[in-house]
Amino acid sequence: MPKVKPHRAKPSLDMTPMVDLAFLLVTFFMLISKFAPEEVVVVDTPSSTSDIKLPESDILTITVDKNGRIFYGVEGQHTKRELIDKMSAKYNIAFTEAEKAKFSNTASFGVPIANLKQVLNASESQVKNINQPGIPADSLNNELGDWIYQTRLSNPKVRIAIKGDSDADVPTIKKVIKTLQDKKVNRFNLITDMEAKPRI
Repeated sequence: MPKVKPHRAKPSLDMTPMVDLAFLLVTFFMLISKFAPEEVVVVDTPSSTSDIKLPESDILTITVDKNGRIFYGVEGQHTKRELIDKMSAKYNIAFTEAEKAKFSNTASFGVPIANLKQVLNASESQVKNINQPGIPADSLNNELGDWIYQTRLSNPKVRIAIKGDSDADVPTIKKVIKTLQDKKVNRFNLITDMEAKPRI
């Protein structure tokens, strides 16, 4: 007697749950990712073989471009909010709540504090067209020293990093370092590009 062969059904795999999971993962990573804010000035940093990395948070960045202009940026909205209040009191400049909120979202700036209101009241597209001459750091008007001092009062855990263009003039970098030393800051990082270590 011949055997009856049962009809074999091909197994089907429903891909809907896998596609749903993929979209959920993509959405999750899009929502939690933290994008770097656009820099006010583009700096081509020199290369080095150092492999010391900057900490993830509480960074104060002093940027020097190839024209010798000094830009200032600090992380943390709470730190920035306290900082603008302290600088406002020191220089007797009143900032509105909207200006303070915009300052706490600003990545970096390069204007004297007297011109800061102009930058804060400008739209995103107008900020790129505003001439930012840099923060004064000379011996008669050292606003950079005041920004550093007030930032350290606002957040004592802040770490300082200097990001200089490879074509920046040395006297400007020396002026920044002297300002740091005048404010009793003798420990800071220099931001450079990673270069492959030579093999021996």
